[in-house]
Amino acid sequence: MPDKLLYTLARPALFSLDAEAAHNLTLPLLRRLDALGLTGAFKKPAPDPRTVMGITFPNPVGLAAGLDKDGAYIDGLAALGFGSIEIGTVTPRGQGGNPKPRIFRLPRARGIINRMGFNNGGVDAFVANVQASRFYQEKQGVLGLNIGKNADTPIERAADDYLHCLRKVYPYASYVTVNISSPNTKNLRQLQGASELDALLSQLKQEQTRLADQHGRYVPVTLKIAPDIDGDQIRDIAGALLRHKIDGVIATNTTLNRRGVEGMKHATETGGLSGEPVFELSNIVIRALKKELGDEVPIIGVGGILRGQDAKAKIAAGAQLVQLYSGLIYAGPALVRECANALRKKD
Repeated sequence: MPDKLLYTLARPALFSLDAEAAHNLTLPLLRRLDALGLTGAFKKPAPDPRTVMGITFPNPVGLAAGLDKDGAYIDGLAALGFGSIEIGTVTPRGQGGNPKPRIFRLPRARGIINRMGFNNGGVDAFVANVQASRFYQEKQGVLGLNIGKNADTPIERAADDYLHCLRKVYPYASYVTVNISSPNTKNLRQLQGASELDALLSQLKQEQTRLADQHGRYVPVTLKIAPDIDGDQIRDIAGALLRHKIDGVIATNTTLNRRGVEGMKHATETGGLSGEPVFELSNIVIRALKKELGDEVPIIGVGGILRGQDAKAKIAAGAQLVQLYSGLIYAGPALVRECANALRKKD
């Protein structure tokens, strides 16, 4: 049965469950299907390689961080045909995240609000999961490892957490993403401020250089930013990316804005809003970044991609690659192929 039809049939049952319960059901099921060799229903996109940050991506459609925070489902997710898989966000020590319920669907807007709060088992367990995956062992593709800070680490000590995680994940990553833009860890977005960002990126760049020498391999570092920033902030961030020679920027994370979902059930819940409502907000940031960065720092576009045309819009705005997450919840795994086909280079 084609994967699109299969998901159309399964979605009502999944949407009848609490959002986090559905999440906790589908990922283990995907892992089980992969272990049994039953993922053939997921037709993968044809190869369409793109070289970005010195890495050759098999196709330009990646998985955004957040779906697999602990790297426990890498092999099952790889069966869906992504050109890259980004896992995390991981923190130095394990933490439970925010109290449940903490994920809310807004079906009318094709959006999701989450306030997970970097729930994960800690970086040592994370690395062990990466090492155990066939995807890593057999070097099957591009693996991004997304790092953050613990909730109880004071913001003035945040760099210590990022440096600790960078050291731990560096040997196993195709690239490392520094997440300073989740709205669900108190004060985290302060790190997007000009002076705070300069200090953080300076330390990360020094450590990246040291680790490249130590391991004999250069691993690119990207920065993931929020959509809730104005023109001056975008210029400051772009300047810092150029100044510290950061390898890429992921635009964007979830939004605190509720424009377009007012009055809907769950719209007033605390957390970051993703899916269709963030689509144009992220595009605005991508366009502004592209104007400031030119071709010096590649942009990975994420936010509200629910169809192939949305992926094309991200590229038209200035991104070189795209990532999916919330769109998968509404459109299912066939979205990967639809977006890859939409972005396919014409001979």
